[in-house]
This record gives sequence, structure tokens and C-alpha cells, in this order.
Amino acid sequence: MNTNTKCYCPYISPFDPCPPILTKCFSTPPHLYMTFQPPNLPQFSPYEALKFGTLWKPLFSDYTPNLSAGRKEAEN
Repeated sequence: MNTNTKCYCPYISPFDPCPPILTKCFSTPPHLYMTFQPPNLPQFSPYEALKFGTLWKPLFSDYTPNLSAGRKEAEN
């Protein structure tokens, strides 16, 4: 599974006073799926590299948290 978002179902205790979150998701960085750095990767300009935090475009991950998905399931 080569997606940047992974999900799992945590243990829900019967004694937990909070409403349960049935599915928790987290983001993984793209470099985990590259076994080596291929030559001639496309690069950002120096200004864009400082803005995005990486020089190479394939290693940039646009992290967008999806907090509402877990909360909607907990309300049901």
C-alpha cells in the first residue's frame, strides 16, 4: 500500500469516559516509499525549496489533516 495516509482502528476501552474515535489516520512522508534517490529528480527553485521545505518535488508532501473524519464517526 503506497498511499501517504494510513488508518487504523484503536482499541476502545469500555471504561473510557470520552466518546471513542473509531478510526485514526496519520500521514507518512513520501521518502519512505523511495528505496533510493534516482538521479535527475525535478527540483524546486531555491525560493520554492525554502517555502516547501525540500529541494526535490517528489519528496514534497502536501499535508492536509482530516480531523473531521474521526469526529464524525465518534458521534454516530
